[in-house]
Amino acid sequence: MTDAATLVETDIPARLDRLPWSAWHWRVVIALGVTWVLDGLEVTLVGAVAGALVRPDTLALTEQEVGGAATAYLAGAILGALVFGRLTDLVGRKRLFLVTLSVYLVATLLTALSTGFLSFALFRALTGAGIGGEYAAINSAIDELLPARVRGRADLAINGTYWAGTALGALSTLVLLDPRVLPPWLGWRVCFGLGALLGVAIVLVRRHVPESPRWLLLHGRREEAERLVREIEEEVTRKHGQLTPPTRTLWMRPGAGLDYAAIARILFRRHRRRAVLGLSLMVAQAFAYNAVFFTYGLVLGKFYGVPADRIGLYLLPFALGNLAGPLLLGHLFDTVGRRRMISLTYAISGLLLLATGWAFARGWLTAETQTFLWCAVFFFASPAASAAYLTVSELFPVAMRGLAIALFYAVGTAAGGLLAPALFGALIASGSRVQVALGDALGASLMLAAAAVAAWLGVPAERKSLEELDTLPDLREEPTSTR
Repeated sequence: MTDAATLVETDIPARLDRLPWSAWHWRVVIALGVTWVLDGLEVTLVGAVAGALVRPDTLALTEQEVGGAATAYLAGAILGALVFGRLTDLVGRKRLFLVTLSVYLVATLLTALSTGFLSFALFRALTGAGIGGEYAAINSAIDELLPARVRGRADLAINGTYWAGTALGALSTLVLLDPRVLPPWLGWRVCFGLGALLGVAIVLVRRHVPESPRWLLLHGRREEAERLVREIEEEVTRKHGQLTPPTRTLWMRPGAGLDYAAIARILFRRHRRRAVLGLSLMVAQAFAYNAVFFTYGLVLGKFYGVPADRIGLYLLPFALGNLAGPLLLGHLFDTVGRRRMISLTYAISGLLLLATGWAFARGWLTAETQTFLWCAVFFFASPAASAAYLTVSELFPVAMRGLAIALFYAVGTAAGGLLAPALFGALIASGSRVQVALGDALGASLMLAAAAVAAWLGVPAERKSLEELDTLPDLREEPTSTR
């Protein structure tokens, strides 16, 4: 290990940022980004099978227990993110891939074998731990491997694939929850088995994903980082021709990582403006999404009489709207800019959610028009939520990137999302449209507040390298590296 006091000069970050988009980047994106497909599948399954789980011939759960199980999933995701987030900074991004994926695989299989509320909630918590752990390692690696000029659109598109998993889950439930295909007591169990099957496929495509060269440099493994980047360049050169030489170098101080005292100084003194920004964005999107989506099936079933085996028909357009948002608007985060687009998407989605809640309370909507309005809300909320993950990933040093993602995810989810499913489950159980609309208004208010914070504290991170973001002079922060 290189002595912690030794500065080393390197051009590796610049070499990674100047690479043209290639088949190598596509392999990384597919292998790592599929994590969000898993999460979308898991959340959709619970939302779609909620109606089936309350049946006496399945688990006979109450609406409150369905919401409680969703809360257990989020609690597990928080714990998993914190534990694995710290480990991904200490032992590497790649080593955590198979560990967190294995936790997910085992837990989702156990979910299919649940016998009652307690076992169902426990296995949902373990599933959440695996998914939460994936967030830190995956987002860290993606941002550290992708070129700076496309980091915004690529990150949003990758995070948006959550909704591809949602669409997959919705389609599967249309078949598996149909009593003409499988009996109700079996159909919901097979649904969760699909998640494990998808996880096995992911193991096969992840074997060739490399460690982050930036992480290797930080931990004194310069020769390994050089060899890895050289191999990537050789592959890209064969397809795209001679590469332009890197235009800059930087100095880094390798070390084993930051202790908790140093992390606290970065968060609460050096990068406190960024910390406030990241926390505001994560809390708002977590509440809005978890409140609406975890109880989606309950609203359609209780207020519109949609049968459990038809919930997927309404989830599918909702998922497609969420997927379309990041894909169609993502490039604007690299051109128009982070600050403007983040504040704009949060503000529009907040206003639309407020209007939707009002129309719902007045009884003006049908199941179809309710779904259409939710599609409109989350067409903008989806890139907003993805931008929250992008923000907390790209604005903090590589030595604590994994833990930063985990911390903001954990605090944001605990403050904004952990209580939301249980709260909305109780509001829906009351049978009062007005009470449900008040919950929507709370979510809308949080989104509008986050929009204001983004307009005030947003960082112009578009097209800038991760190292450049760590030394932006206008934020009055002390750089960790010397250029």
